Amino acid sequence: MPADPPLTLGPWQLLFLVVAGVGAGLTGSIAGLASLVSYPALLAIGVPPVTANVTNTVALMGNTVGSAAGSRPELRGQRARLLRLCAITAVGGAAGSALLLLTPEDTFAYIVPFLIGGASVLLLFSPRLAERAGRGDGGLTAGTATGAFLVAIYGGYFGAAAGVIMLALLSAAWAQPLARTNAAKNIVTGAANLVAAVVFAFTGSVLWPAAAALCLGLVAGSFVGPAVVRRLPAAPLRVAIALAGMGLAVTLAWQAWS
Repeated sequence: MPADPPLTLGPWQLLFLVVAGVGAGLTGSIAGLASLVSYPALLAIGVPPVTANVTNTVALMGNTVGSAAGSRPELRGQRARLLRLCAITAVGGAAGSALLLLTPEDTFAYIVPFLIGGASVLLLFSPRLAERAGRGDGGLTAGTATGAFLVAIYGGYFGAAAGVIMLALLSAAWAQPLARTNAAKNIVTGAANLVAAVVFAFTGSVLWPAAAALCLGLVAGSFVGPAVVRRLPAAPLRVAIALAGMGLAVTLAWQAWS
């Protein structure tokens, strides 16, 4: 995949990315939609799409760090299953990043809106679906592991709303409060993102000043996000996340097909 030409950013553009990163961190840790803010912010200052995608993936490590620090109460008791699930999503993230570097980005852009829209619908109706299907006891079933692996491939490739898809999957699979599932989602998607970020750091066209500015804001915003989730009722929050995901799906569909 050819690299985009270098881009020089001024101090106001970097400050804009820090502020955008705070918003992305809040959105990401609460709803799994960090890229809804961070990716368009990179495009807004003139970063080419391929470079924006790669830079955004590297910067999103700040979301994982901040979310993990802010979600310690919700993460208690989930260590064993999260370690296993993170190993799976790390492999998926590596596969997705390799796919991005080896194939045209537009190939997947037409499928992305359907994935995000479908995940949003799944999240919206996940309580009813779980009641009919019977949720798991918190373990890691073959279906959950396979689904997480596929989501991680998508996350390593493009990543927008990967958190929504993962949250929908885990909400349907595990019988626990939304805040605990949301915290788990942040960790397992972060594992996929970490491997993809390492791959891009050595083989992609990362715009490092932009990545650093975004990452700084993401750490701050995502640290606050879990406290918001902790205090909000689960049902309205689930609906808000699902509607935001549907809005992103429509936006990306319009961009891909216009």
